[in-house]
Amino acid sequence: MNRNEQLFNRAKAIIPGGVNSPVRAFGSVGGIPRFIKKAEGAYVWDENDTRYIDYVGSWGPAIVGHAHPEVIEAVREAALGGLSFGAPTEGEIAIAEEIAKILPSVEQVRLVSSGTEATMSAIRLARGFTGRDKIIKFEGCYHGHSDSLLVKAGSGLLTFGNPSSAGVPADFTKHTLVLEYNNVAQLEETFAQAGSEIACVILEPFVGNMNLVRPSENFIKALRSLTEQHGTVLIYDEVMTGFRVALGGAQSLHGITPDLTTMGKVIGGGMPLAAFGGRKDIMAAISPLGGVYQAGTLSGNPIAVAAGLKTLEIIQRPGFYENLNARTEQLVKGFAQAAQANGIAFSTDFVGGMFGLYFADKRPQNYADMTHTDIEAFKRFFHGMLDRGIAFGPSAYEACFMSAAHTPELIEQTVATAQEVFKEMAA
Repeated sequence: MNRNEQLFNRAKAIIPGGVNSPVRAFGSVGGIPRFIKKAEGAYVWDENDTRYIDYVGSWGPAIVGHAHPEVIEAVREAALGGLSFGAPTEGEIAIAEEIAKILPSVEQVRLVSSGTEATMSAIRLARGFTGRDKIIKFEGCYHGHSDSLLVKAGSGLLTFGNPSSAGVPADFTKHTLVLEYNNVAQLEETFAQAGSEIACVILEPFVGNMNLVRPSENFIKALRSLTEQHGTVLIYDEVMTGFRVALGGAQSLHGITPDLTTMGKVIGGGMPLAAFGGRKDIMAAISPLGGVYQAGTLSGNPIAVAAGLKTLEIIQRPGFYENLNARTEQLVKGFAQAAQANGIAFSTDFVGGMFGLYFADKRPQNYADMTHTDIEAFKRFFHGMLDRGIAFGPSAYEACFMSAAHTPELIEQTVATAQEVFKEMAA
């Protein structure tokens, strides 16, 4: 009896598409989604009690591994005091202080419940602060599902072939300028034409929603220079990269001080928690101090804050990122060697605990490059690995994630399995 298939059929009768986030439906890879029963360390178990080595990690948050005993204990203790108050708590202050300690660019921070809320609020704040309407985003970058950002976005929209979303009026997106990632000339031309009208630029500083794509040094320098020159707010969307690619996020690796930063995933330790923060003068424009409204009944939820605080404590322990980097490098190098040995067109990239796998000779630099990778080859690889007990995200357009719970032995096992799958694909 296949419980996954039974549950998927049952779910489709009551939940649109049978899932609560589109990429989970396996629409781009085919087959039946795995309904997860439990997770621990580097593993997840589905409803058939099949165990998988997991490189999804809840799409990034599980950096210390699933169900880390210290995080679970912190959540248990917090839950005993109540689940939600709709009132201020000391925990909110503590996690805000911790974020500001780790990220020097964040002078003040506001907690929310999701990455979409964080990016939506940061853009509204940038518009209110500057008095301007236009925003710049980049093709293939996904910043949540608020209306003004669903233009040539990544992740699920790429997976399902939709360049934009139905139900979004043109008036909502007419102020959104979509540029090509890593295209400095286009960026300079846009600012030359409309710099005084642009409220903010928002970007994934390492893209994770058209698979992992890294920015060029010239691109990052141009972004910071042009936004400063034109009084435009630079927003680093670190919902995925924050505390994941390095303790100080992508901005620490780039040597850049953004004006605003959005955060999520890791800061919640697996619970629904996100945040946005940055320069104190900009943050002063948010209510109740300023005229830019933002609110949330569950913002700063005490259970989520407890999980986040414990996770931030664990990742600051000596050697955490050195070990994480070494294990990610071990995995991607092993994959590349296995693919090469079997004559498979394949390339990889990684930064910290985030990595990309591409069925192409060269790693992509932008959205167009990513669409020219061999998606059919990815599908065969995905199912070959899944059938052998190793789980990756069910889309060629998603980055993958390493955790501290992935031991060198598990990584060797994963590479050996990939060798089998590549050999099968080559045949």
